[in-house]
Amino acid sequence: MLYQLHEMQRSLLHPLMQWAEASSKLFTNPVSPLAHTPFSQRIAAGYELMYRLGKEYEKPEFGIKHATVNGKTVHIIERVVENKPFCKLLHFRKDMSEKEFKALKQPTVLLVAPLSGHHATLLRDTVQALLAEHDVYITDWIDARLVPLSEGPFHLNDYVKYVQEFIRALGPDLHVISVCQPTVPVMAAISLMATANDPKLPKTMTMMGGPIDPRKSPTQVNNLAVEKKFSWFENTVIYAVPPNYPGFGRKVYPGFLQHAGFIAMNPGRHAQSHREFYMHLVRGDDEPAESHRKFYDEYNAVLDMPAEYYLDTIKTVFQEFRLPQGTWEVDGVFVRPQDIKNVALMTVEGELDDISGAGQTQAAHDLCSGIPANMQEDFVVPGAGHYGIFSGRRWRETVCPRIAAFIKKHG
Repeated sequence: MLYQLHEMQRSLLHPLMQWAEASSKLFTNPVSPLAHTPFSQRIAAGYELMYRLGKEYEKPEFGIKHATVNGKTVHIIERVVENKPFCKLLHFRKDMSEKEFKALKQPTVLLVAPLSGHHATLLRDTVQALLAEHDVYITDWIDARLVPLSEGPFHLNDYVKYVQEFIRALGPDLHVISVCQPTVPVMAAISLMATANDPKLPKTMTMMGGPIDPRKSPTQVNNLAVEKKFSWFENTVIYAVPPNYPGFGRKVYPGFLQHAGFIAMNPGRHAQSHREFYMHLVRGDDEPAESHRKFYDEYNAVLDMPAEYYLDTIKTVFQEFRLPQGTWEVDGVFVRPQDIKNVALMTVEGELDDISGAGQTQAAHDLCSGIPANMQEDFVVPGAGHYGIFSGRRWRETVCPRIAAFIKKHG
């Protein structure tokens, strides 16, 4: 019922938001008489803030058109190479001849994006920086409300199998990078492949800011998962998709609930950000105002997660700690990270990460006891929070070069 009420509210607000957007333009467009009235900038700023607080945010585009390779600008073509019911595998192909591309000798990277609320476009900066020295593919997870019920359920184990399929399609000369939530299913995927002596094992795996062992330095996110009973999640945050979407009837953890949770973690910070945005508009500070728009266009765009996958993750990862305890089974086979012998491992953590606490990702080294010490590397990024390890200046100037060197060393 809550989902239906949300949709009703969204429908009611839509004309009001269109009016607020139009009014903002009336008070800013130089050909409009209203733009030359007293306090026009303040009125326009108020209308735009109202519009942005109430509008519906669609999935953003990656919008990566160019990359700098060896000092030259190269055109990038985004194409779908695998199209599965719950995920598309995207390739950011450099627009050059096969001969020219082979001459670059760029390693292939599979970037596994999170399925935890935001779209894969959250890793736009990650992709952009990697493109300079790598051939980049990324998992683009599909909003569950757009997946027809006839496609069946999607569990955490299905996520593991998707990752394995993508690795086999791109391997064996492949390097896997997982950011946040997927560090766990990626570890499972590679562990199971190692147990089976799969010839398509990747060369390296880089785990960034993920809950490999959430018992270490638990954060607000971890505490919520253990304080609430599993039945609370089943009965409180799971709803059926309403009839105005292709996924009508599918049980999901709705994006609007996740977004409310994101905001609740730092309400003061978001309120201050919106106040500053209003003042930037009043003063005509276009650059910081546009930065605010770009950030919240991404941050406010959320997707629905399949209920089975979300509940599996709560139980397997955050309540029963099956990966670090060695009790996780996929199709009757135990996930054994100790079976990995020839895949180099790098972990990356942010010093100030408040989502995946200190040591949660580093725990991968203890689990992967079969990997020689000279094939393991750990990097804690000074002064970086969760998003800072894969986006922004620290990512571009500090983290990405370290990962590139690691891949080159073990490629």
